Order: sequence, then structure tokens, then C-alpha cells
Amino acid sequence: MNDLDDFRAALRQPPDEPFAEPDLARIMADGTRIRRRRRVVTSAAGIAAAAVVVLVVAFAVQLRQPAPAPVAQQPSPVSVTPMKTPNTPSTGPPEARPMGEVVGTGIRTSAGEIVLFARAIDEPRMLPDVHFGVVAGLRSGASLRPLLVSNEIRGSDRSFGFHATDGGELVQDQLIPVFGYFTGPAAKITTTVRGKTVEATLAKWSVDPDVVFFWFDPAAVPDSGALTPLVAYDANGKRLTK
Repeated sequence: MNDLDDFRAALRQPPDEPFAEPDLARIMADGTRIRRRRRVVTSAAGIAAAAVVVLVVAFAVQLRQPAPAPVAQQPSPVSVTPMKTPNTPSTGPPEARPMGEVVGTGIRTSAGEIVLFARAIDEPRMLPDVHFGVVAGLRSGASLRPLLVSNEIRGSDRSFGFHATDGGELVQDQLIPVFGYFTGPAAKITTTVRGKTVEATLAKWSVDPDVVFFWFDPAAVPDSGALTPLVAYDANGKRLTK
């Protein structure tokens, strides 16, 4: 018998210990966990990328200003009309210069009231059709402090539909509600959270009444990830979006 015959004979020998049958249930469970983990990581990466775009200005503001002490959320009735603020500063960083009236949300903390207002954007090369964004800020007396800036990054800032939806997070220890704006004759905006329909509070922008700011009660909509697709209706109850 030559070496080749010896090798073939060795291959035919049964193993000293039989292989155990594969545990299919464990393998499937492990696969599910991996897929879930990958989905979470992918989702987190998308959120981080969006945050870089949306929070660039807000982060710069935070570097210039000290963070307030932690405060407790204090619910109060929500205002549905823009609140005029004659003492709003006309100087200071561009993020704190409102275009039009400041809108009070009625959401108050011990540090002040969470407000929304528009601010100018002048980036003709990168954003040729975007001229404003929406700022969630904190108003205390005559002081107006921007916290989170959100704006359109594709197309026109006044094209029909929803734009710049953001919020649902703590910024400088202040809870920012989920907010955004809609361009069009929206008289009602809703979403669904855990099977329950939730209606947003609306306020028309004083500069352009076709632009409607909206925000949700943080108790009903804790973060933007809890939203189902937003739906807008006109004054007659006709659905404006799919």
C-alpha cells in the first residue's frame, strides 16, 4: 500500500467523537439578535448624521453659553397663537435674531418658556433655495436663547409639505418638544403614537401665513422616533398629505 492508499484509508475512518446535531433554535436566536443590533446601529448612525447637520449652529451656541442647572418640566396650557415680543433682542448671534414673531409653546420650565421662531439662512452655494430655518429656544423675560436649529437641507424651504421635523430631546437640560413646519393650508396636523392619534398645536408664521409651525406635547409624543407619518388636514377636514 502506498502513501496515497494510506491517506484514503484515513479519510474513511469515523471520528473519535461524533459531531453534535446543530442547535437550530440557538442559531436562529443569535441571528435575530445580530440583525436587531445591526438595525439599531444603522438607525443610530442615521440619527447621528442628521444631528450633525441640524445641531451645528446650536452646538456653537452652547459653546458660547453656560448650561443652566437641571430643571423639572412644569406642564401648563398651550398657547395656539404667536406671542409678540417687543423686547426680543435685534442684536446678538444670528441664531437669536427672529424673522417675524416668536411663538410661545406654553411649555414652561423654571428657566423660562420654550418658544419657536424662524431665523435667516444665507447659504446660496450649498442651500440656494433655503432661506430660513426654525429655532427652538428658551425665553425668559427679555432674554431669548436658541437651543436647537432645524432647517430643510434639500430642495426649497417653502415647497408643499412637512419640513424640518426635529426635537424630542434634552438640550442644555431643556426638554425640546417634537416640532417642525408645514407649507400649505394646514389647519390640523396629527400623528399616531402607540395606536393613539395625537394632534399638534399650530401657529402660522407671521412673515408668511402659508408656513405653519407645529409642535407636540412632550407627554404625548416623547421623541421624534415615536412618530408615525405626519398627516395634515385643511380647514374643511380634507387630508392634504398621503
